[in-house]
Amino acid sequence: MSGMTPLPALPEESFRRVLCVVAHPDDMEYGTSAAVARWTAAGIEVGYLLLTRGEAGMPNPPEETARLRVAEQRAACDVVGVSHLTVLEHPDGVLVYGLDLRRDICREIRRFKPDVVLGVGYDVETPFGFDQADHRAAGLATLDALRDAGNRWVFPEQVSEEGLEPHSPRWYIVPGLPGSGATHGVDVTGEPLRLGVASLEAHAAYLAALPDHPAPADFIPQFAAMCGKAMGVEHAVLFRAHDLQAPPEFPAEDAED
Repeated sequence: MSGMTPLPALPEESFRRVLCVVAHPDDMEYGTSAAVARWTAAGIEVGYLLLTRGEAGMPNPPEETARLRVAEQRAACDVVGVSHLTVLEHPDGVLVYGLDLRRDICREIRRFKPDVVLGVGYDVETPFGFDQADHRAAGLATLDALRDAGNRWVFPEQVSEEGLEPHSPRWYIVPGLPGSGATHGVDVTGEPLRLGVASLEAHAAYLAALPDHPAPADFIPQFAAMCGKAMGVEHAVLFRAHDLQAPPEFPAEDAED
């Protein structure tokens, strides 16, 4: 970090409700749940929206896998203080970006009324390789649902028939990496990191079905330490944060113009 300005902390003192939208059970537990543990300990209400039940993620029959993975997700939520868990039944492995997905995410935004939505990236290529198709579909649909949720004429039946008022979150955040666009961080040193590790350990059957998967206690602290260096703390989770209510920034005019 020598010569570099540490990343600032997210303005979590202004957060009241955070809605996390992901494709599968366990998507939140690869580091991000440590930040959730910090938020819930501070009295911030956090809800999870899972778009699938993860039924294609194990060799067991799909319905058996779905029941198992949802149960493990509920246990993981309990570890980090999340009581609001909604699990949809879009098909795992072949999640499709489109109006149905946007509609369901929009409904949950209007229902939960978060001031922060945590989504996932939608880039094809990541620092870890090509991203999984469900993740990309979930990320793009979440981004579009943010705008949908604030417009009463988009999915108007949710307003007229379901009694859900339009809602526009203030923040949109996506997990980030040092040197790859991260703008803010959350210090998870100590108890939040311990709980984050334990939340992934709650997916015991799923992890056991993955050959050569490293133990959560071996790699999550290592990754959090790397992110911590970017923030100037021992352990951190990093995000790309967008203030959706901030005025747009226009490029400065060239001094010679």
